[in-house]
Order: sequence, then structure tokens, then C-alpha cells
Amino acid sequence: MALASALVLAGTALAFTGKSAGNSQAQATAPKVALDETSVARDALPRGSFAPIVRRVAPGVVKIETTTTLKNISMQQFPGLNDPFWKRFGDQFGQMVPPGQLGPQREHGEGSGVIVTKDGYILTNNHVVDNASQVKVTLQDGREFTAKVIGRDAKSDIAVVKIDAKDLPVVPMADSDKVQVGDVVLAVGNPFGVGQTVTQGIVSAKNRGDMGIQDYEDFIQTDAAINPGNSGGALVDIDGRLIGINTAILSRSGGSQGVGFAIPSDLARSVMESLVQYGHVTRGYLGVMIQDVTPIMAKEFKLKEPMGALVGDVVADGPAAKAGFKDGDVVLEFNGKNVADSRHLKLTVAETKPGSTVPVKVWRDCSAKTLEVTVKELQATEQVAQNNQDNDTGTLNGVAVDNLNPQTRQQFNLPESVKGAVITEVKPDSAAAEAGLRPGDVIEEINRHPVKSADDAVRLTENVKDKHTLVRVWENGGSHYVVVDESKQTG
Repeated sequence: MALASALVLAGTALAFTGKSAGNSQAQATAPKVALDETSVARDALPRGSFAPIVRRVAPGVVKIETTTTLKNISMQQFPGLNDPFWKRFGDQFGQMVPPGQLGPQREHGEGSGVIVTKDGYILTNNHVVDNASQVKVTLQDGREFTAKVIGRDAKSDIAVVKIDAKDLPVVPMADSDKVQVGDVVLAVGNPFGVGQTVTQGIVSAKNRGDMGIQDYEDFIQTDAAINPGNSGGALVDIDGRLIGINTAILSRSGGSQGVGFAIPSDLARSVMESLVQYGHVTRGYLGVMIQDVTPIMAKEFKLKEPMGALVGDVVADGPAAKAGFKDGDVVLEFNGKNVADSRHLKLTVAETKPGSTVPVKVWRDCSAKTLEVTVKELQATEQVAQNNQDNDTGTLNGVAVDNLNPQTRQQFNLPESVKGAVITEVKPDSAAAEAGLRPGDVIEEINRHPVKSADDAVRLTENVKDKHTLVRVWENGGSHYVVVDESKQTG
């Protein structure tokens, strides 16, 4: 009987507090940034030299200096000293300020930026200009400008600033989707404030995510040296075209150790256009809770390979619910693009224009089905999709369940809308505990069969021929799937 009842932002070395720059550019015309499809003739390059590319790019990369006023703070309150981002730079940042009470302070930070239009729109990182009271831009030719912050987006760590100038040198943009691992790249920026610096490397990886840096992550990884102060600078290809905005490094010392990350230019361009036109970033909203498809999940859902995003829950009255999505669907394609995993779907939905109707291919009951969904605009209180982590090990042995009644609902703070059997006990040394099942979780389905009571849960786990059991559980406001594997249980 199975059941009984160091990542670091590569920017300024100082954190900021205070009022952020305002934005009065709502409904402005978005800057037109065309993709550059030209190439530098390889035989025109001096042997072993990137000098022609640097001459093309360097004038369009600027130094950004920020000023922030801090009021009567103690060392313990000094911004950044307790922030794990800055601690990853090394202990030297914790020794920059003497102990004791400090009076009003004017703190300065430095970063980089990339000119992308001739009339002065500049891309940089949000963390470079966040909370800055003054932003100064210095061009390679020595000209200085006071810049206006047009808009900031913390979720992607992109910001747009504007200087009042004409006929400026720009760094042309490339289609970052076409970047390949192994491509030669140059990083241009202002590391440590020493002045404009160029480093060279290759694209080490693409589509890096789950780094814990920001909400929307799809980084280009490079071994080109990136250091504090490089934030907001340019990552360019061998043709001198912008493929990314340098953002962070993975380092134990605070300096470059060959693992740097850049925001793809396609994402940066999309965020910039929205910031300039609307004053904020508009993102698509689907209304589903999703998780990755593991190899064992793929087997349970009869998929040929572990790909796509598994829908664990559908938000009532959301776009997905209205389009006919069901829990247990696996999203294979969204608007004609293959969906590799749940993070990829989250990014793709976010980049979809609200109000547009797009086709979505899902895998349901061992066959593909196409749904038409009208994407809604993501509101501040909503999430495009929440990635639920699952664990495909363990069994349901050692788990006790009970019916949902007023007492158990009150005990575990469960809403009336949740149906199923509540888990009341999980043995600490059981495989179920290792799989992540906890008291208070509600079992909603077992092997795609609905669970309405504790008796249902017991019945559905008895005399199971397969050693794997697919369980849908409700936890912390949403549902997700877990595969319990009895074959891995020993003893």
C-alpha cells in the first residue's frame, strides 16, 4: 500500500540610493535602429590586427559618470556594503568607507554606454544609472554632456539616456540571434575608470539564464575580459556590430576570470524602443505556471525528447485559459518559434506585443494541437510565468494524506478553490521528501486522474504496474508536476 491516510554586476563600485530620474517621454516616437548587415572585408584587415574594427566602434562607446547624494548615514547603512553583489567583488569594497557616522555625501560611480542613434540615444545598464541625481557622458573625443535618463527597466537591466547632440558616431546593431558560439568578439568599455579599453575573446555560450541577476536573462557569455566599469559597454562582432551590452561577470576576485555576460542586442533594442515610446516596458502575459520537461517527464508525457514547457496551472480568466490551455499541456512552439524550455517560453511571451494573437502548438494526450491565444499586457502584479522546480526522484511511500475539510484547510491555510487530498505527513528519510513533497501540499492528480479525496489518492497508487507515478500538486499558490520513481527506492 503506497499511501496511508557569484555573480557580480560589472559596473560602478558604488551603490546608489535616493530618487530615480523621472520620465516624461510617454508616447514619444521610438528611435529607429536598423540592423547592419554589412561585413568587413577579411582581406582588408591587417594581419593579426583588429584596429580597423576598433576605429569603427570606439567613437560610439562612451564613459558614463553618475552622482548620487547620500544623507547622514553610518557605515552600517552605507549602500552596497551588505549587498551580496558587491561582496562578490572582494573584501576591498567593504573597506572603502571609514567607520563611524557620516554626514551628507556625494558619491560617484562610473560605467559605460553605447551610442545607437545619431541624435544621442545611448544604451547602458539600469544598475549604472539607478538612483543617480546627475549623469555625465564623455565621448571618446573628449566632449562632455549632461544626460537625461529617458527610462530604466530593472527586469532586463537596460536603461536609455539621451544627450543633446547631432551627427554622433553610432555603433551599428547586428541580429544577436545569429551569433554563434565560437564567434570572435571585442568588448569595449571603461573598466575601473582607467579610460576606454578594448579586450578580445570569443562567444563562450549563448542563452545563459538562471543566474539570479535579473528577471529576464538570456545572456551571451564571453571570455573577453570584462571588469567593474565595463557595465553598459559594447560587445561587438568581428564586423564591428553591436551584439550585446556588457552587464556582469562571474568572479571570485572581483576582476575578470573569463566568464562575462552581455544582454543580447535584440533584447536591448526591444526594451529601448518601448522605454522611449511609452516610458515603460510593455511585456506580454500568458497566464500559465510552467516548468521544464525533464527526461523522465518526457517519458511520462510520451514525448520523443525533453523539450518544451510543461503547464502546471492555468490562471483563471487569463489569456491562456480563454484560448483553451489545460494543465498538462506541453508548449512546443510559440508564435512559430520552438520552445526549448520554460525560461525560453517566458522570454518569448514577454517579448510579444500585447494585444497580438499568436499560434501556440501544444502537446496534449499524445498528439500536437494548435491554439490561438491573444496575449495580454503584463501588469506589475502579474508574472509571465513562474518556473516551478520539480524533482523526479523518490516515491510516495512515507506520505500520509487526509481529506480537505475546514480543519485541514485552516491548519495548512488552504483556499476553498483547491481540490484534492492534503499531505499531512512526509517521512524525512523518504524518497518523497527528497522529491520535494511537504505537509500542506495538495495532491490534485495522480497519473492524470483527478484526486478528490484521500481515498482516491490511496486507490490510484495501489497496484501500479509502472514504477513511475506522475503527481500534480498544489503548493504556495500554484500547481506543478512531480514524477516519483519507485525504481530508485532501495531497502
